[in-house]
Amino acid sequence: MKFGKEFASQMVPEWQAAYMNYNSLKILLKQIQHLRQKNKQPDTPARLQRDLKLYRTFSGLMQRQNQRANSLNDQDIENEAILVNHVKGNGSAKYETAFLMTAEEGGECEQLFFRRLDNELNKVDKFFKSKVKEVVEEAQTLSKQMDAFIAFQIKVLKVPPRFDHVHPPSTETGSSPRMVAMNEYKGKPQSDDSIEDNDKHTNYISQDIQEENPKNLTSIRSASMNILNHVKLNEAIQTHFSSSKQTQLNFSKENLKKIEKQLKQAFIEFYQKLTLLKNYRFMNILSFSKIMKKYDKITSRRASRNYMRIVDNSYLGSFDEVTKLMERVEATFIKHFSNSNHSKGMNKLRPKPKKERHIISFCTGLFVGCTAALILALILIIHARNLLDKGGKAQYMETMFPLYSLFAFIVLHMLMYGANVYFWRRYRINYTFIFGFKQGTELGYREVLLLSFGFAALALASVISNLDMEMDPKTGDYKALTELIPLILVTLVIVILICPFNILYRSSRLFFLTSLFHCICAPLFKVKFQDFFLADQLTSQVQAIRSLQFYICYYGWGDYKIRQNTCKMSIVFNTFYFVVAVVPYLSRLLQCLRRLHEEKDPMQGYNGLKYLLTIVAVCTRTAYGLDKGIGWKMLAWICSAMAAIYGYYWDLVVDWGLLQRHSRNRWLRDKLLIPYKGVYFGAMVLNFMLRFAWLQTVLNFKVSLHRKTLIAIVASLEIIRRGIWNFFRLENEHLNNVGKFRAFKSVPLPFYYDEDEERDD
Repeated sequence: MKFGKEFASQMVPEWQAAYMNYNSLKILLKQIQHLRQKNKQPDTPARLQRDLKLYRTFSGLMQRQNQRANSLNDQDIENEAILVNHVKGNGSAKYETAFLMTAEEGGECEQLFFRRLDNELNKVDKFFKSKVKEVVEEAQTLSKQMDAFIAFQIKVLKVPPRFDHVHPPSTETGSSPRMVAMNEYKGKPQSDDSIEDNDKHTNYISQDIQEENPKNLTSIRSASMNILNHVKLNEAIQTHFSSSKQTQLNFSKENLKKIEKQLKQAFIEFYQKLTLLKNYRFMNILSFSKIMKKYDKITSRRASRNYMRIVDNSYLGSFDEVTKLMERVEATFIKHFSNSNHSKGMNKLRPKPKKERHIISFCTGLFVGCTAALILALILIIHARNLLDKGGKAQYMETMFPLYSLFAFIVLHMLMYGANVYFWRRYRINYTFIFGFKQGTELGYREVLLLSFGFAALALASVISNLDMEMDPKTGDYKALTELIPLILVTLVIVILICPFNILYRSSRLFFLTSLFHCICAPLFKVKFQDFFLADQLTSQVQAIRSLQFYICYYGWGDYKIRQNTCKMSIVFNTFYFVVAVVPYLSRLLQCLRRLHEEKDPMQGYNGLKYLLTIVAVCTRTAYGLDKGIGWKMLAWICSAMAAIYGYYWDLVVDWGLLQRHSRNRWLRDKLLIPYKGVYFGAMVLNFMLRFAWLQTVLNFKVSLHRKTLIAIVASLEIIRRGIWNFFRLENEHLNNVGKFRAFKSVPLPFYYDEDEERDD
């Protein structure tokens, strides 16, 4: 793989703009190469070159080496091409390269190359410096958190005073009764110059403690315990405060476990940030080295050595405290969160990358073949038996078709999600970070397709089995066991979904169930991206939820024995027919209200208005479907039109970030991940058409299809629209994160310090 592709693949997607622009510099080098080839002098004749080569061959080995060394030194002095200066001004320093060969042919192009190269170096150096400052400040915070945690742990476990004498602090792990693994970072945020001098102050306080008299250990331990007088627990553990005074903590083992869990996750996230920052530094230094070697090769100069000397002396090249900080984090994590088990601790800090297994591709292909064969078999059976012209067709469509359409909706949504994952990965959208997946547990598109086609094969097999069912001529009943096949399949899916054993992607199932629970219980939980994203998916699965309602009615009231649909005759069923259609939109509305209350963002109120209009539209269309009155038709038309227009505008402008009149890409965004602009305009048009698919349910177009079939088609079109919406919604979210260089999720810390009390002390 060429370095340019390798460099692009190693980039942190949210930091892409902060990396060295390797491709643009390569384009400049190609222009320089083209100019030099154009102005190149005629070559020496081949015979003359051969003769000169023969003379050089017999010139003497020792003499040749000495002459060559002297000539190289003279050439370096005479042919010095660049002079790099470190200019300080306006509180910041930057690098400027003076190109000394501007009088030569193509010199202006080379001067432009070094000007852009300096801009890239200054950009990368500034970004790296800012990120190092962030991690240093975060290290200070984590150090304080660990001080409080160790003191809290001593208090809960009731460690005797002799503990300090029995277990002296360890310089190897950098820990003490006060967790001093990162103590050199404590105090005020350091300036850029002081950060560079951190290598001189890496001795842990534990070393100083060991040099003191052992009698002083008790006083040090008492001082560390005083930290608890200045800390409080965060909101996640606030319920465990003492009822008398909030400043007094409840020292229970339950609280200790929660604090340890939060700090453990915070250390893992912090270590991941350090790892990516270290990789950022390495890849950028390597890219500068590569581009300068290309420059030397094209121009036959020796400028790379001088320029790389400046890169190595820059903040980017010389500051290696990130690596040392990683070592201290490893020591602290292994000591306090892995029971000094090195391999266990490192496995948590550095989870192994997910391996692509060939068995998944093989099984996916197998299920795809089975699905295609079953679809073909179903078509042939229907055609051979002429089932569409038989009298039982209407009965089948009213009873069995709603049961099996549930599987079709689920499979179609899973296929759309699999396609989303594929394109998210292809265009480097960091969906794992946006959703908050645990590293290494997210499902790839192969796994999603495997589950989709496996489920589709089971559903089609049950459909074909039900085509062979016949009524008992004596009793007029259908065979109960065979009629229960759809219910058995649904039960099997639910059992697998809630199965506690570590099979079939347990972590993904748990993640899905947790988000689903948050959606159902809205607005009781803080709304995260994965929660409202799942709630939006549920709004496109209204017909699937109604199919589940039909399952309860069909099998609960015994209609499956005679294949009759008596559900619509019940007032209870018709009432819940409204309720189940409103629940997903109501959940999403409550989430918007929760975010409006917490974030004070008026956009959440406008978003909630969109779902309120949709609830009214769904209710009026449902009432018209049950009543067929002209009044309900007009009301359904007006409400649905208002909701569709409002929702369409919201999709394009807010969720997709499009229709920006003054952007570089007219009517689109300034930044686009897909290089073909027509894709965005096509998605706009397609979204409009699919948004107004409800017109069929109101206008009652005369078509030869059964009403249940039309409802299923309209519901499938809504699922397809949602799948298209998913890609552009995450693309916009990803670009917002890129604009803020936000590549890590914020982990809540268990303690927060009372700064006022600390100042008084």
